[in-house]
Amino acid sequence: MNDILQDSTILVADDDPALCGLVQEMLIDSGANVIIAHSGPHAIDTLESMVFDAALLDVHMPEPGGLAILQYLSEQQSDLPVLIVTGYSSAHTAMTSTSYGAYDYLPKPLTPDRLLPALRQAIAQYRTRQQTPLVMQRHATDPRDTLIGQSEAMQQVYKLIGRVASSDATVLITGESGTGKELVARTLHQMSERNARPFITVNCAALTETLLESELFGHEKGAFTGAMARRKGRFEQASGGTIFLDEMGEMSPAMQKKLLRVLQERSIERVGGNASIAVDVRVLAATNRHLQHEVQAGRFRDDLYYRLCVITLQMPPLRERIDDISLLVAHFLMRYQQRHQRQGIRLSEAALVQLQRYHWPGNVRQLENVIERAVILTGSGLILPEHLLLDHEPPDTPFAQSVRALVRAGTTMTELVQRTERTAWQMALQQCDGNREAAAQLLALAQPLWQDDEPHV
Repeated sequence: MNDILQDSTILVADDDPALCGLVQEMLIDSGANVIIAHSGPHAIDTLESMVFDAALLDVHMPEPGGLAILQYLSEQQSDLPVLIVTGYSSAHTAMTSTSYGAYDYLPKPLTPDRLLPALRQAIAQYRTRQQTPLVMQRHATDPRDTLIGQSEAMQQVYKLIGRVASSDATVLITGESGTGKELVARTLHQMSERNARPFITVNCAALTETLLESELFGHEKGAFTGAMARRKGRFEQASGGTIFLDEMGEMSPAMQKKLLRVLQERSIERVGGNASIAVDVRVLAATNRHLQHEVQAGRFRDDLYYRLCVITLQMPPLRERIDDISLLVAHFLMRYQQRHQRQGIRLSEAALVQLQRYHWPGNVRQLENVIERAVILTGSGLILPEHLLLDHEPPDTPFAQSVRALVRAGTTMTELVQRTERTAWQMALQQCDGNREAAAQLLALAQPLWQDDEPHV
């Protein structure tokens, strides 16, 4: 688990040695490097001589106090995230610290569940801002800047992208809706030798079979009603580049057969035409269906499946990369503050905790929508839990997630019941050391449900 506090350098300025020791212990446990300053002058000298990721300043220190240091930093190091700490909360102090650019305002006593999330969010936003000049030096829409995350799951994604991007291998990108499959496809294209050529996206679920065939392969004049002129299809338009076929699992059997021929022969025929046209295109595909189940159910061609999954890249759902939420939030806050011409908006500690506890059925796309809405709704510049407008359904259990995946793959109710019965029977047998009568009793059955691992008929 990658903690953004790991190897961060944080200044803690307070004249209370006991508090400094307590905060230092909290931060060191999270892998941070901590520098202590027991007075205002010492804090300023330290800030001028070292580089920090964040600063924690007590309001009431021997002059200059925390607010005076904050004002100094607003002129000298305006990007550095500063958290103001005080044992004497007041509206004046809160408003003054905010006007001077403090990231957050924390009352004493400090506890890990209050301090650490605030620091993580502050550092995440700081690092995002620090990377912005580099982003601008590259292409403004460089997709590598939109694949965000430091979790182990995302590190595995990055490693696989790095290994296969330079090849022409077909890649099947799988994962739930909203996980960023198209971003992965764009990244693979951008990092390949084809990046100067077109990247063409086709949503296979958005078109009927006839329209999809024309969209992919083009048509000749008069091929069908309304075909007033010859038209190149997406495969021809992507020549030399990459074509991304999204929602592949929705493609009809007839279209699957035609696509298989294209992948095998590297040529297409326009609708209404007879000429074979060679195409030099890398094919990337994506689906939120379980294609192996679709093959077993007879809804997807096995030969096409094996052509597509030369390389398979699985995008993790957001609920499996909770550590990335603070980085994603920082990215979306920056994007939507600019878009909606809002400034100084930040996320409260309570709101971040709520985001990290939520189950995210819509994944990163849902998180992005939530943050955009919160940027619009907040009036104070501080996003609170009530601005998030999240539903409060309980998170999916692993069982519910498995059932949902099977239903999405087209599994019938009869098949679901049989799978559940068999799984329960196998678990009961394991618990009863293979004794079928004891397993039946455990499941409150009149007789064993399975004999010789086959259902009764």
